[in-house]
Amino acid sequence: MRFLSSVDLPCYPWMAMVILPLLLLLMPLTAAQLWPSCGESGDYKSNSTYEANLKLLSTTLPKKAASSTNLFATDTVGNVPNVIFALALCRGDSNASACEGCLVTAFQDGQEHCANYKDATVYYDSNPCMLRFSNQNFLATTVNDHILVIVSIESLMMNIPTRADSFKLLLFTLLNSTAQSAANSSRRFTTSRLDVNSFPTLYCLMQCTPDLTANDCTACLQPYFQYTVKYMDGKKGGRVLGTRCTMRYEIFPFFQGDPMLRIINLVSEVPAINNTTPLITVNPSPQSQSPDAAPPPPEAQATTQELHGRNSHRRALWIIAVAAPLLSIFLCVIFFVVWMRRQRKGTDILHDQAAMNRLEEDAFVSRLEDKSLEFTLFEFSEILHATHNFSKENLLGQGGFGPVYKFCTYFQGQLPDGVEIAVKRLASHSGQGFTEFKNEVELIAKLQHNNLVKLTGCCIEGEEKLLVYEYLPNKSLDFFIFDVSRTTLVDWNKRCVIIEGIAQGLLYLHKHSRLRIIHRDLKASNILLDQGMNPKISDFGLAKIFSSNDTQGSTKRVVGTYGYMAPEYASEGIYSIKSDVFSFGVLLLEILSGQRNSGFHQHEDFLNLLGYSWQLWEGGRCFELLEASIAKEIHAAEARRYINIALMCVQEHADDRPTMSNVVAMLNSESVILPEPKHPAYFSLRVSKVDESGNNDLTVCSNNEVTITEEPDGR
Repeated sequence: MRFLSSVDLPCYPWMAMVILPLLLLLMPLTAAQLWPSCGESGDYKSNSTYEANLKLLSTTLPKKAASSTNLFATDTVGNVPNVIFALALCRGDSNASACEGCLVTAFQDGQEHCANYKDATVYYDSNPCMLRFSNQNFLATTVNDHILVIVSIESLMMNIPTRADSFKLLLFTLLNSTAQSAANSSRRFTTSRLDVNSFPTLYCLMQCTPDLTANDCTACLQPYFQYTVKYMDGKKGGRVLGTRCTMRYEIFPFFQGDPMLRIINLVSEVPAINNTTPLITVNPSPQSQSPDAAPPPPEAQATTQELHGRNSHRRALWIIAVAAPLLSIFLCVIFFVVWMRRQRKGTDILHDQAAMNRLEEDAFVSRLEDKSLEFTLFEFSEILHATHNFSKENLLGQGGFGPVYKFCTYFQGQLPDGVEIAVKRLASHSGQGFTEFKNEVELIAKLQHNNLVKLTGCCIEGEEKLLVYEYLPNKSLDFFIFDVSRTTLVDWNKRCVIIEGIAQGLLYLHKHSRLRIIHRDLKASNILLDQGMNPKISDFGLAKIFSSNDTQGSTKRVVGTYGYMAPEYASEGIYSIKSDVFSFGVLLLEILSGQRNSGFHQHEDFLNLLGYSWQLWEGGRCFELLEASIAKEIHAAEARRYINIALMCVQEHADDRPTMSNVVAMLNSESVILPEPKHPAYFSLRVSKVDESGNNDLTVCSNNEVTITEEPDGR
C-alpha cells in the first residue's frame, strides 16, 4: 500500500489533514486477524510455576512443530497441579520458518488476550497456525471443541432459484470430495479447486490434526457440512475452525501452491445471468486527426491561446467548485466503509451466544446419535404429549433449574411401556445453560451406582432442554426433613440409611468411578428418595471432572448454593473433593437437626446452624441439636458421634477435613476414636432473619464472579 504525505498534496493541505487519518484507520486492517478463545478451567497467578511451565512450552513447542514433517506437535510440561497440555498445528501449505514464527506469536497472543487463563485457543485469519494449551488433558480425546464459524458478508448473485440450487450442489460436492481426500491423506490435509462453466471457481482447504485416524478425521469434519448449509448459504466464502479440524472455502485462491485436488465439469451448465457490456467512450488520439488540416493564422492562434488561458482558469475554478464537495462526500463514504469494516472486521463472526449455542447443540446431538450410550434421545413432541403439555397434574415439584414432571412411557421403540419416569424441563431463566446440560448428560451416562440417580434419556430441541430420569416417588430429602408434618415419617433408622447412602455415593464419585468427579452442589433438594427411602444424588450440572493426580482446582465463576459452599470455594474459587466433604457435613447437620443451615436462627442469637452446633458442642450440650422426633430414638453417644463427624466435615480449613473414605469408615465403626473437631467455617457469621419465602439478605462477597442459587422450598 502506498501512503500519501504532505509532499504528494502541495496545493491541498486540507486534503492531507482528512486523508491521512483515514489511512491510519486503514492500517490495522492489514494485520493478521486474531480470534482467541479462553477456556474456563481456572486461572494461574503471575510468577507461578504454571506460568514458568507455559514460558518453557512457548520456547520448545514452536520448534518441535516446525521440525515435524506434518508441521504438527503436542507436548506436556510440568506435574500436577501445574501440568500443561498443548497442541500446535500449522497449515499444510505453510513452511517451517513461517510455522515457527506463527506459533511464537500465538503463544504471545494467547497469554495477552487470555491473560492468566489456564486454557486458551488461538486462531488466525491469515497466519498459518493454530494453538491450544490447557491444564485439562484434551490430548487424550479426539473431541473437537472451541469451534468458531466465520462467514463472508458478501453473497453471490444467485437470483435464479435453479442456479442457487446448482451452486449448493457444487459446493457440497467440493466439500465432500475435499473431506474424503483430507481424511485419506497421511498428513490429513488437502487443498482443492472446482471449475464449472458459468459459475465462480471455488477453492477449498480442509485439515485435521495428523494424530487422528481417517475415521476420526471424517467424523470431525462431518458436522461442518451442517454449518455450511445453515450459515453459509449463498455466501462467497466461509470457514469453520476447531482444535481438531478446520475447513475453508472461497471464490479466490487463498492457499499456497497448486490445488492438490481438482474437480471439473461435475454438473451440466446452467444458463448464466445476462451480463450487459458497459459502454466505453474512447477519445480520439492526436494521430487520428487529419494531417492535412491547416494551422490557424498567427493572430487567431494568439487569440485562441488567450481564450484557452481564460477558459482553463474558469474550468479549474469549476472543477474545484464541483470536486470539493464530491471529494468530501467520497471521503465520508470511505470513512463510513472503513468504520463498518472495523465494526464487522470483514466477516460476520458468529459471536451471538444463541447462534453459537445452536452450533454446539447440533454437534452435541450428532455425537449422541453416533454413540451407543445407555439412554434414549426423546423427541420433544413425545414428551409434550406424554405430560399433557406439561400439565399441573403431572407436576412433581419445582427444582432449582426448572419444574419436574412425571409421565409413563409408551413410545414405540423407546422405553418399555408403562415405565414411570421423571422429566426435568430446564427453565430459560434458571441460569443452567447448555454447558451445564451437556455436562450432566455426559457425566451421568457414565456413572453407575445405587446412590446416584439414573439418567434414562434427554431431549434438546431449539430452546427446549429436558433431562429424563428414573422416577423416584418420594421426591427429595428436603421435602421430609424440613417439614414439621412430614419429619416424623423419617425415623432415625431411615436417616441412618440416608446418611450412609449419601456418603457411599460421594465416595464412588471421588474414588471408585471411572471418572473422578466433584459434585459442587450437594444439598438436601438434590438428594432424591426412592420407594424404600434410599437416597440418590442428582443434579450434576455443576460437577467437575478431576484426573487421578489432581488435588484441587480453581475457577473465576463460583457457582453453587449459599449455605453449602466451602469457604475457600466461595471466597477464592478453589474447589476440591474437600468442597463436597464440607457440603456433606452441612447436610448431615441438617438431617440431624431438621433445620436448614441457610437462614437458621435460634432464639435471638441469629447464629447459623454451623455456629449453633459448635456452641452446643463446646458447651457439652450437643444432644439439644437433634430434631425432636429422633431425639427419643437415639442414644446420646451415637448422637455425639454423628455430630462429631459432621463438625469434622465443616472445619474451616480444607486440610483439616476428612476424605469421604474416612467418613464412611467412621460412620460404619463405633469403636473408632474420633478426633476433636476444630471450629467450623462461618461459625461466627450472623445472618438476618429470613422472609416468608425462605430467602435471606446475606451477601456473599468475593473477588470472583459468583453465581448463587437460593435454596427452594421443595422440588
